[in-house]
Amino acid sequence: MRAVIQRVSRASVTIEGEVVGKIGRGYMVLLGIEENDTAADLDYICDKLTGLRIFEDDEGKMNLALADVAGSILLVSQFTLYGDARKGRRPGFIRAARPEKAIPLYEAAIAKLRQSVPVETGAFGADMQVELSNDGPVTILLDSERNF
Repeated sequence: MRAVIQRVSRASVTIEGEVVGKIGRGYMVLLGIEENDTAADLDYICDKLTGLRIFEDDEGKMNLALADVAGSILLVSQFTLYGDARKGRRPGFIRAARPEKAIPLYEAAIAKLRQSVPVETGAFGADMQVELSNDGPVTILLDSERNF
């Protein structure tokens, strides 16, 4: 499982002209689910998301977590995080999980994260327009495969 986390001052997702998810301060998270991902991968990513300390304290050091700043998460499914463009000009997505596997894990991530912080979402598989203001900019990459 892969996650691209952007610390934002605001972010939103629009589908067919309608805003379906919107947050203020927090994380814009693109979540990619791989065919071999398990509950352990999900737990790793969710624990990291809620525990990362990438907000600045009074001394300007990244010392505060999402809950410390009353932040939210805008979570968007993103199969293209598993795009492989090493050969040719068109990326392949063979490692990305099929919807029948990815949707339950995506929904489980939403439920797990909502136990700790407010979470807004896009819509799985939809054509979405994502708008954000990256604060910092701060962008962190997580990959559960590199941590087991």
